[in-house]
Amino acid sequence: MIVLGIETSCDETAVSIVSGRKVLSEKIYSQEVHAKYGGVVPELASRDHIKKLFPLTREAFSDAGLAPQDIEGVAVSAGPGLPGALLVGTTFAKGLATALNIPIIAINHLEGHIFIIRLLYDLPTPFLALLVSGGHTELVLVKEWGEYDVLGTTRDDAAGEAFDKAAKALGLPYPGGPSIEKLAKNGNPNAFEFPRAMLKSGDLDFSFSGLKTALINMLRKLKKNEVENRLADIAASFQEAVVDSLIVKLADAVKLTGTKNVALVGGVAANERLREKVSELGVKLYAPPKKYCTDNATMIACAGEFYLEKGVSSPLTFSIKPNWGLQ
Repeated sequence: MIVLGIETSCDETAVSIVSGRKVLSEKIYSQEVHAKYGGVVPELASRDHIKKLFPLTREAFSDAGLAPQDIEGVAVSAGPGLPGALLVGTTFAKGLATALNIPIIAINHLEGHIFIIRLLYDLPTPFLALLVSGGHTELVLVKEWGEYDVLGTTRDDAAGEAFDKAAKALGLPYPGGPSIEKLAKNGNPNAFEFPRAMLKSGDLDFSFSGLKTALINMLRKLKKNEVENRLADIAASFQEAVVDSLIVKLADAVKLTGTKNVALVGGVAANERLREKVSELGVKLYAPPKKYCTDNATMIACAGEFYLEKGVSSPLTFSIKPNWGLQ
């Protein structure tokens, strides 16, 4: 089955064509307009999606050597995400499906992140997925493809959000995760003591808002030249605190479930320190290339192909779900 995937949940405009778990074409445009604001501006994101979605789709068909009439289904990210951004993608996808008289399916963006693993690896179920991104931090037991138990989630900020806010406080470029990781390579992760929240909470939930506050309070106490001279140490210590918080809960989930197969997905999954420490747990790590960690349409197309082949589709009247969870 040839499936077109569309992703516009946040600040990436992406289109991909997949068939038989093979990528025929993929296009992605990462919006740069948000960099000067230190975070995503929803209205600007929606406007950029409107400008870029049709040209990217046309390029995707051209690169694949296909015409629109060749596709057999459309998969589109319908949530979670920014309402305006989601509306751009889903409206475009509905129009295309209607014009071509083919089925459409609304895909959960979080599920898409997990499905990228199915494209890349023959990973048997059940397995654990640690989904870490700018908007979400979740521990998920994938019992079967399409069947999930969310074991733990963040009670406040997501890990990626903590990186972004920390980077902004330190005067580093957006997005924050890559900026902090780059700086941390030359720093001492033990130079500053940051809190690791909820390590003994008795559950698998996370919390990162206190870590962000601890950083801001520390910066207020340090002199400007001290911050500048020890910026790499601060970044390394902050990164280590985020990673440690994730690793402790993941280790607990491994013990709880008994599974040794772990998929690491989402934007923060690109972090090398996180990958290194997951590998040290004695589990078998499945992590996608960095281009598939951040938001992309290939993951949406993969999930769409799975469901459409099962005969599952969505009515054209489906609505976006900005707060759509996996359960």
